[in-house]
Amino acid sequence: MPLLVDTGALYALADADDAWHRRMRDFLASEHQTLLTPSTVIPEAAYLIRSRLGPRIEKMFVESLADGEITVENLTPPDFARCAQLLGEYDFLGLVDASLVAVAERLKLKALVTTDRRDFRRVRPKHIPSFDLLP
Repeated sequence: MPLLVDTGALYALADADDAWHRRMRDFLASEHQTLLTPSTVIPEAAYLIRSRLGPRIEKMFVESLADGEITVENLTPPDFARCAQLLGEYDFLGLVDASLVAVAERLKLKALVTTDRRDFRRVRPKHIPSFDLLP
């Protein structure tokens, strides 16, 4: 089963000074599952990486995508419809986080690799009572 990763997790991996960097790196090094992220996460992560860490690190991030280190999941029309429902239900969610929930529901994924404990702890996915937030 793939591990669904959010923007914060990807950013933490890229930024050696991030408070989550070592924890995220060590956790993912011990896992042998495919890393999966919705396509909506990529521009957000790339923007944060470039604006905070510079173009060289952004290039490394894009190279990791090209090398298949992270699998990108495209959203379907029903995913976008579910995102709209989630945005109406949870005013603290934006499209990117809603897309993580929609993809997790569609693929029946129970865990989310994230640094965002506050928001994802409050979301109630359709297929499970709550997400397992990792690491």
